[in-house]
Amino acid sequence: MIQSYRSVEDFPPLEAATKEGLLAIGGDLSEERLIKAYQSGVFPWYGPDEPILWWSPDPRCVIFPEKFNPSRSLLKSIRKRQFRFTLDTAFNQVISECSVPRGDKNGTWITSSMKRAYLGLHQTGIAHSAEIWQQDQLVGGLYGLALGGVFFGESMFSRVTDSSKAALALLIGKLVQWDFRLIDCQVSSDHLLSLGAEEIPRTEFINLLQSALALPGNLKSWSP
Repeated sequence: MIQSYRSVEDFPPLEAATKEGLLAIGGDLSEERLIKAYQSGVFPWYGPDEPILWWSPDPRCVIFPEKFNPSRSLLKSIRKRQFRFTLDTAFNQVISECSVPRGDKNGTWITSSMKRAYLGLHQTGIAHSAEIWQQDQLVGGLYGLALGGVFFGESMFSRVTDSSKAALALLIGKLVQWDFRLIDCQVSSDHLLSLGAEEIPRTEFINLLQSALALPGNLKSWSP
């Protein structure tokens, strides 16, 4: 039975999650609660007309930065399209672009409350964005959280072919320089797997997560 989550102190044991990974319902999106969630291997994901749903899927989708090897075609595309890469210069724009419904979907899981929560985390230096520009136009990007040596990817968008892939590849280059050990992609997709993501058991993910969280992380500014 899924528990109603009201206390910020502790989430239910991860083993209590459903087969799909749903762990708890309720609570809020305060900074304290969100940080606790990510540190525990939990993340929020819910629709506009739903209560806050907290997830911890098994298996978990991750990218190991040091193993990432961008394809020649992607590197060629980055050069050909003359992409310009920045960090934390347009967080608000990136999360707004990520929240636009895609394809035939009428809604988005990046609700107004989610936007406010992650903008707050950005203002405190926890949430970050990577941007891809073409002729001074924002054409792709992604956002997520950085804690210790872990980057928790949340969402990405693309307005030009390969722009979101370029944002990820160029961000990973920075994360390797900064000794980040793990990128949490949460739930796998064909798109993520094509970019070098892999699935690992939740128990392995939690062990890797705790080790990486103990690292000092990026002591440099994410700004250019």
